[in-house]
Amino acid sequence: MTGVSRPEVHYARSGDVSIAYQVVGEGAPDLVFVPFLGNIVWQWEQPLYVRMYRRLSSFARLILLDKRGTGLSDRPRDLPTLETRMDDIRAVMDAVGSERAALIGPSAGGQLCALFAATYPERTTTLILHNTPLRGVGPSEFGVEKSLELLREARARWGQRDFFVEQMRRIFPTFADDPEFEDWYVTHERLAASPAAGIEFLRMLIDTDIRGVLSAIRVPTLYRYHEPFRKDAQYVAKQIPDVELVELTTVDLAMHSDETVADEVERFISGRRRESIPERVLATFLFTDIVGSTEKAAELGDRSWRELLCAHDRAVRAELERFRGREVDTAGDGFFATFDGPARAVWCAAAIRDGVQTLGLDVRAGVHTGECELDGEKVRGIAVHTGARVAALAGPGEVLVSSTVKDLVAGSGIEFEDRGAHELKGVPGEWRLFAVERGSAG
Repeated sequence: MTGVSRPEVHYARSGDVSIAYQVVGEGAPDLVFVPFLGNIVWQWEQPLYVRMYRRLSSFARLILLDKRGTGLSDRPRDLPTLETRMDDIRAVMDAVGSERAALIGPSAGGQLCALFAATYPERTTTLILHNTPLRGVGPSEFGVEKSLELLREARARWGQRDFFVEQMRRIFPTFADDPEFEDWYVTHERLAASPAAGIEFLRMLIDTDIRGVLSAIRVPTLYRYHEPFRKDAQYVAKQIPDVELVELTTVDLAMHSDETVADEVERFISGRRRESIPERVLATFLFTDIVGSTEKAAELGDRSWRELLCAHDRAVRAELERFRGREVDTAGDGFFATFDGPARAVWCAAAIRDGVQTLGLDVRAGVHTGECELDGEKVRGIAVHTGARVAALAGPGEVLVSSTVKDLVAGSGIEFEDRGAHELKGVPGEWRLFAVERGSAG
């Protein structure tokens, strides 16, 4: 045990969930550290962690947090997603009065940081990733079968000492013969996540793919990686416009035992800080329209049709408000709205579909996530057109989504049916589309 003075634990409210956080140091800039898994109290019993955090807090106000479902934070009944955990970062930043911050995320914590930076560039100064997988739980070579094998192992052994020791020796091989470190690590993992939480966390990661959002990251980015992640690094270099790659030769894969990391982060943050706010962001687009509206209007007559259309519009706007969507435009009987998270957009689309059926109407809906250009209240870009084309292919009462959306809502409980590959009019490439199964959203 280190005997150091631990920072006070505070809680930020993110919806109905309490997120545990600590603040170390003071002054600018702010640096938010998003872990893979952790426990913000127990980590202060490990000298490696204390040394790194103290060094980071010597040049930044360091903000540490436990993601929902882990550590000291609440374990909500609903499964946590990248989207809800992104909300948690924003809630913690609001609680400490941080308008903009650098984000640092080792391993899967970097997936969350990347999504936040793409969605909220106005609140992100720089992005630092360390051995961050772009899809699944490991480097590109890891493969689906190996990921599923790890999930099966976790289901059978999570919480057992030998399971965590195997993980420790893979991540911290230089401490393989250190019984004190082994005791600390095993306890840390047990305090970070229960067996059920750990298994759900891994299941979500296996289904997660952030490759589709990388090109929307417009803040200076540092990608630190070991040799197994070299292909991922090469892909990152092609997608993120302002990125610096650093290949690491240290034996340990973990960031905390790297004595150079704090110096590197300080150099990158101080040398790459950007005051201008990018006008391109990641967003999710929802398009809806009434199926057979012309025939329905002719059947009802002008007055009755206007009354029905007004009832439809009220129902749609009520769901947009409920799921934090922003109405961008309406055209006749269709709506165009944006969301800062794909799961909320899918839930909203399903709720609209089900709600207007009580009015005797069927709608089709399409959802896509991509980069857009902000122009006041308007949004523009090829991703907007893609969303509209996805909606146009939906059948009556159907919610269609792009593969990008499907890859980002892992862990949400939303189930999909593969609708195959399609060419979208005016949009380059081939697009795989998925229909939201009834009863799996909302």
